[in-house]
Amino acid sequence: MTNETASMIDGRGLPALEARLREDLKFLCWPGKDWVPARDGVTDVVIIGGGMCGMLAWLALKTGGIHNMRVLDRSPQGLEGPWLTYARMETLRSPKELTGPAYGHGALTFQAWFRAQFGTEAWEELDKIPRPMWMDYLKWYREVLDIPTENGVSVDLVEPEGDLLRLHLSGAAEASILTRKLVFATGREGTGQPNIPDFVADLPRKYWAHSADEIDFAALKDKRVAVIGVGASAVDNSAEALEHGAAEVRHLIRRKEMPTINKMMGIGSYGFTAGYANLSDAWRWRFMQYSFATQTPPPHGSTKRVSRHDNAYFHFGKAVESTVETDGAVQIGFTDGSSYEADFVILGTGFSIDPMSRTEFGEAAGDILLWEDVYTPPEDEPSRDLGRFPYLNDDFTFREKVPGTAPWLSNVYCFNYGASASLGKVSGDIPGISDGASWLTRAIAATLYAEDVETHWQGMLDYAKPELDGSEWEPSELGDAQKRGKVA
Repeated sequence: MTNETASMIDGRGLPALEARLREDLKFLCWPGKDWVPARDGVTDVVIIGGGMCGMLAWLALKTGGIHNMRVLDRSPQGLEGPWLTYARMETLRSPKELTGPAYGHGALTFQAWFRAQFGTEAWEELDKIPRPMWMDYLKWYREVLDIPTENGVSVDLVEPEGDLLRLHLSGAAEASILTRKLVFATGREGTGQPNIPDFVADLPRKYWAHSADEIDFAALKDKRVAVIGVGASAVDNSAEALEHGAAEVRHLIRRKEMPTINKMMGIGSYGFTAGYANLSDAWRWRFMQYSFATQTPPPHGSTKRVSRHDNAYFHFGKAVESTVETDGAVQIGFTDGSSYEADFVILGTGFSIDPMSRTEFGEAAGDILLWEDVYTPPEDEPSRDLGRFPYLNDDFTFREKVPGTAPWLSNVYCFNYGASASLGKVSGDIPGISDGASWLTRAIAATLYAEDVETHWQGMLDYAKPELDGSEWEPSELGDAQKRGKVA
């Protein structure tokens, strides 16, 4: 955003910013020309997910002239994504200046939105973006762009039907719809599910929750709470329990030491964003495996939010082996032979990536090619979790394990966390998401055009609008011109 733009919107409220955005979009001839031939009863692109990734994908595709789209989200309006549900951090980790889903529009950035309402001084005083405020910004993003998200609609199953995809729905007016392309803009759990360790398999559900669950923190008042893990979600849930009056919260951490360095932060650049997908499998695996092995540390502010409580404890080298209900409590056993008794357990164990867990694919989930099917890492770079990531084409589409078994997967785009092993951090993390959306749009547009190339060719043959009407010149004989030249 230029200084001139900033000065025009600072403190003047959202109406002034919105007017500026509309003018900018008009100058850029937005939306792009609608060029995709219509098919009766068929949607060109369906986007699953109306959160940040889904809305940005819609904006990018509309910019590219793809208009026949639907955006579906199973959540109620205003609760898309994790921000007001299971995300419990006080602020975002990302620096406030990142442009995120703005897609090159200065007036669509969080900074512009904030400064329009609160001014430059408040912006300079702001440290990190408060989580609920980020959701307020995303709500405005949807409203100002008039994104037609259909809430309360779930895609239950995807099946091929000729060269199309039939989506079976619940919560919609139709039981099913047809589409040419399907985009999974489903965030952190986009191609997986919450990671539930085996050690709670026999523990009654009333004694534990995953950090992505809806948790009644008020019920944890005066309780002994064990939090498994020390990642961002683990410490945020720990803080919530402490602030709701838990008697004590103990982080049970498998690692010997606290992770303190975000390795990916050290190499973030446009070069990494643009170049990662073109690296060899060995290099891509090495980068991601090292990031997984070193672990992204919890944010500084989130960790301090926990440690400022005297009844918060961090226990390292405590790998959980078992959990057993004993006299109304949970006896937690560790691999070192020790144990701890808690009243409630919160699993801060993140998400597992496994297409088999996505019901939308049905039995065809087993046909999706995974990294473990393609690449055998060196002995010193093991990672079962990384091996379960889908091994994608360079256009975000899924690949078949066995050619010919599920060719329709090439019409399904993984624009979520599941793409990171193959394509990098361009489909979920705020820093590179607009680059990813541009990449996705180019890929979808190219495929749609190629599929309709005969129609476009015929359109070229049939086009007959003249740009000249014959009045612009007067024909003459070459001989006459020569005579006039001699006379001269």
